[in-house]
Amino acid sequence: MNRKVTVVGGAGNVGATVARAIAVKELADVVIVDIAGDKAQGIALDIFQACPIDGSDTRLVGGSDYAATANSDVVVITSGVPRKPGMSRDDLLQVNYKIMQAVTEQVVKYSPNCVIVPVANPLDAMCQAVYRLSGFPRERVVGMAGVLDSARMRTFIAMALGVSVENIHAFVLGGHGDTRVPLPRFSTVARSPLPEIVKMGLMTQAKLDEICTRTANGGAEITKLVGTSAWYAPGAAAAVMVEAILKDKKQILPCSVFLQGEYGVRDQFLGVPVVLGKGGAEKVIEIELTPDEKTALAKSAAAVKELTSVIGV
Repeated sequence: MNRKVTVVGGAGNVGATVARAIAVKELADVVIVDIAGDKAQGIALDIFQACPIDGSDTRLVGGSDYAATANSDVVVITSGVPRKPGMSRDDLLQVNYKIMQAVTEQVVKYSPNCVIVPVANPLDAMCQAVYRLSGFPRERVVGMAGVLDSARMRTFIAMALGVSVENIHAFVLGGHGDTRVPLPRFSTVARSPLPEIVKMGLMTQAKLDEICTRTANGGAEITKLVGTSAWYAPGAAAAVMVEAILKDKKQILPCSVFLQGEYGVRDQFLGVPVVLGKGGAEKVIEIELTPDEKTALAKSAAAVKELTSVIGV
């Protein structure tokens, strides 16, 4: 296989899930790199040994030496301290920023032409840190955020209506945190927008409001129940992005990207729909928002701005 994906922090739950998903889909060979080199090697070997069962010819290696990552097409950064109960994403800011400094230096050294997909929290701030530290064009630093947030919203809608998630499309913008902005007008069930679903009597407005609130607090809910950050859904979401990039799918996905005036936001990362292909975030898709939606998105952008100002990026 010619393509290569590196998962930094791959000895952790999210990283291992990303690596496993890529291997099952046979998207590329995978390098798992982590400061816990032995564990990274063991996880890579474990996933590799599952490949014959899955019918996959993906090859995996693991360790702590970045030299093995050379010339990766995509680098997924999952490194970082996981969120604990009662801890906000903001609490993670300084410690994870230092991790991004160390990791980004190695990524740029060995894979200067890759697309970087940061996953560590606080997501949008860490994306901005990686973008500034790497010196890459904005298209090649694309944060995993909206794919996960939209999946959570789709799950809650399916639970409420008792229908297949395949019939549901959800749309969530903004920072990957408690200020994220679910957009019911652009979220559909069998192509019917959620406000129409409410008018049909299939869902109450109160239930829709509850779903939007639960989506905004989706990560905190998992952390409270499990005792650490989620990993299955975030890992799967990152793998979807890797697939879109490697296959040059030109798929429209909600991702955290560096905005330059789009949606009235400039010089900062925020979750918006983009065309994702081999060049990374190849185009930002702008949709017309209502005044209330614009206000909510501006509030979310301000929350991200506050974080990036703290670390000076």
